Amino acid sequence: MKVLIIDDDADIRSIVRLSLSRLGGMEVVEAASGAEGVRTAQDEKPDVILLDMMMPAMDGSATLAALRSQPATATTPVIFLTAKVMRAEIERLRSLGVAGVLTKPFDPRTLPADVRALVEAPLNPS
Repeated sequence: MKVLIIDDDADIRSIVRLSLSRLGGMEVVEAASGAEGVRTAQDEKPDVILLDMMMPAMDGSATLAALRSQPATATTPVIFLTAKVMRAEIERLRSLGVAGVLTKPFDPRTLPADVRALVEAPLNPS
């Protein structure tokens, strides 16, 4: 499974890369901004995208809209990563049609299983 992590925080990208590649056996590519992420997704064609919500210039919602507007990434599963843990905010993010929402801080030991579970889950399981 190829995963694209789009996050402006280099430490988060590093933790995600190490967790998913070493523990999960996944191929990981990185992007440091929404715009870079959209370009990287076009080039790399990942199986899933982990997308930070709060980034300068192009936040997660704008990045998701850009990804959905491109034929190559219109149906690629996206999982939001967010520090906002309010139930209403998480529900709002889910309503955008993403595969799921993971909150920061996340557990690097369980991240690969969490990503797989969200990607393989049926839509709207509640």
